[in-house]
Amino acid sequence: MTKLMLHACCGPCSLEPTRIFSEEGTEFIIDYENPNIFPPEDYEHRLSTLKEYVTEPQKVELIEGEYDPQTWEEQVAIYGTDRPKRCRACYRLRLERAAEHAVEHGCDSLTTTLTISPYQFTDIIFEELQRAADRYGIKAICCDFRSCYPEATRRSRALGMYRQNYCGCRFSIAEAAAERKERKKQLEHEKYLKHRALMWAAAEGCTNQMSQL
Repeated sequence: MTKLMLHACCGPCSLEPTRIFSEEGTEFIIDYENPNIFPPEDYEHRLSTLKEYVTEPQKVELIEGEYDPQTWEEQVAIYGTDRPKRCRACYRLRLERAAEHAVEHGCDSLTTTLTISPYQFTDIIFEELQRAADRYGIKAICCDFRSCYPEATRRSRALGMYRQNYCGCRFSIAEAAAERKERKKQLEHEKYLKHRALMWAAAEGCTNQMSQL
């Protein structure tokens, strides 16, 4: 029988994958392997949320990897704002450690909750997942959980779970803030255009009425 190691990035992203595996009858262990998270207080907040809403209610075994931000800085932060390269290095570091833990705990397969986010590089995740699994002689389970994102969002909000508004690393804090600013700017521009269109339509209507007098 397959025993799966599930790398988990946080509580909200783990809700749907753990539900699916539980309903399928898959035996799995959760590995919280996230040296990327900054600051340390957020690391602890995400971990406590994962425990409170996922592992403890479902009685799932949880492994906590070493919180080693120094190694992350040395192996990942060197890519700076080059997000694809930085994220690949980050996936590689975390998934290799998860694969190592999988072997140590008698698991013969590995997957991750990272693919639930539409903001991640899914193809790169699969490549690094396969690479890590091959290195440790286990099977990579490439689950694309993106279709579960809306339900995971709904459930986590309904439960009042802590939901972070950035991926996790110190670079992503600034990137997420910039993206939110850009989305707000776009929405304001669309609102302005809609208002102009309504005003134009109203003016045209008045002109047509006047021409009929």
